[in-house]
Amino acid sequence: MRDTDKTMNQLYKSLGKLFYAVAICDGSVHIKEWDKVEEIVKEKWLYVDDFADRYGTDAANQIEIVFDWLLEYEKTSEECFQEFKEFYEEHPHAFSEEIKSLTKETTNAIANSFSKKNKSELMLLAKIELLLK
Repeated sequence: MRDTDKTMNQLYKSLGKLFYAVAICDGSVHIKEWDKVEEIVKEKWLYVDDFADRYGTDAANQIEIVFDWLLEYEKTSEECFQEFKEFYEEHPHAFSEEIKSLTKETTNAIANSFSKKNKSELMLLAKIELLLK
């Protein structure tokens, strides 16, 4: 099945939610976690595919846009993870092996970016690992 621009934009928005869920699961988002998201988007996510948003910019930028929006509107980690999970279950075809692998790599990097992994982050990372098998 061909992934549409709309689906892929939603994928990147869902990834922004997931990455926020990892960052906020210990109660706050540290600047190092936000910096790690920006770094990985620029170094890796922008090169995954050629999908663009409605403004003609790389759809992967939606990761940072959604993450930043969530910083202001403070959704819980569980809410964000559930929204990601629902998208994943509705659109498993949008998740290539490359995207799954990079998603796991990114969530681990976010969790490691400030004071290494704590119990809540380890639990969430385990849920992500099971979901993306």
